[in-house]
Amino acid sequence: MQSITNKQFTLKSRPHGAPTVDNFALQSIPLPELKQGEVLLRTIYLSLDPYMRGRMSDAKSYAEPVAIGEVMVGATVCQIEQSTNDKFAVGDWVLAYTGWQEYAISNGEGLMLLGKEPTNPSYALGIMGMPGFTAYMGLLDIGAPKAGETVVVAAATGPVGATVGQIAKLKGCKVVGVAGGSEKCQYAVEKLGFDACIDHHSDDFAKQLTDACDSGIDVYYENVGGKVFDAVLPLLNTAARVPLCGLVSQYNATSLPDGPDRMSMLMGQILAKRIKMQGFIIFDDYGHRYDEFATEMQKWLSEGKIQYREHLVDGFENTITAFNDMLSGKNFGKTVVQVNQPL
Repeated sequence: MQSITNKQFTLKSRPHGAPTVDNFALQSIPLPELKQGEVLLRTIYLSLDPYMRGRMSDAKSYAEPVAIGEVMVGATVCQIEQSTNDKFAVGDWVLAYTGWQEYAISNGEGLMLLGKEPTNPSYALGIMGMPGFTAYMGLLDIGAPKAGETVVVAAATGPVGATVGQIAKLKGCKVVGVAGGSEKCQYAVEKLGFDACIDHHSDDFAKQLTDACDSGIDVYYENVGGKVFDAVLPLLNTAARVPLCGLVSQYNATSLPDGPDRMSMLMGQILAKRIKMQGFIIFDDYGHRYDEFATEMQKWLSEGKIQYREHLVDGFENTITAFNDMLSGKNFGKTVVQVNQPL
């Protein structure tokens, strides 16, 4: 193959607080010739997700941290640019996990074929991928919403929260979202069909949430933590369910928040109200049920019952800024970086 230079972001040092450009190295390396059975993957779309912040840390977690000097991890949608593998032809689209780089070489293991001309190929990183799957299983399996119940979802216009709220509406629930800013809240109500959406930047956020949830909260889908959960906790009904998906407000924290220790209060509420609070790791816990999700979600999308929004960032060099914008809520929808143009 002709000589190709691959640009990649590797982890240079572990962030303390919000990641900075100094925590990464942008390097260019020449790619070797393909061996028999290998393919050259041209990254078209790179997914940016909150879990990546945890992978930058060496704190013990459910997955190994990215090693210093290694390419940052991440799901990608790629095209086969060159192939010596009979299972993949030039031009095929695939879902991969090649991380923050413009190209990758693969022996084909772990690649999911998306076809020659998939409609909205980047959706495999969002509504038809990990975020959509996370919303579906977390809400329906752990949250187990029943018609007439009140469901509250944080980060309501993000790729997980927006999907959670819409599925809850399909199940006959009252849905109250929490988002940052009036534009996002308006979108949640007018476009996604939520019954209400509260701006967590509001001075009287807790009161507004209480007023919107006049029958309490039966299911709280947790994506954020912090002050949002502080306002939610006293509103949880007896036998409420709390799928714990993420705590994005805490990912850059370097110490515990100021104020009194509220652990005893939390444990007391869980006991007295028989609250179910459960964390989950989507593919570890539910990977065997992906086909069930994909069939149902594809049906909802084709029927126009689920709306989906992407926050598309153009240019590989903008990856770090886009990642930090996502963690701080400056994105609007699922953050995807367009790394290269399609073939």
